[in-house]
Amino acid sequence: MSDKNQKLVYEKQAEVLKALAHPLRIAILDYLKDGEQCVCDIAKYVGSERSNISRHLSVMVSCGVLEYRKAGLNVMYRLKAKCVLDFLKCVTVCLKQQANENVKFLKAI
Repeated sequence: MSDKNQKLVYEKQAEVLKALAHPLRIAILDYLKDGEQCVCDIAKYVGSERSNISRHLSVMVSCGVLEYRKAGLNVMYRLKAKCVLDFLKCVTVCLKQQANENVKFLKAI
């Protein structure tokens, strides 16, 4: 792959990571891990207004993490890239490792 193409891949990867880099978006992903949900239920789960949740959902749809369909008056969202859940598990492992290192440090001082 050329340097120019590789740079473009890095930029697109960064866009996806930016789209995930918000606590509400991570909560939405966690809620959608069990299947498709409507905006109203997602808003209740994360404790935010529908309009706010719709903006967050739009960001994740535009980067390819989520997809949606209309069902009557409802808009139903689901994970398009389920592998993102594996990434979030990896982040949790990093956090646990960091916490363990901090505990060791605190015991040492």
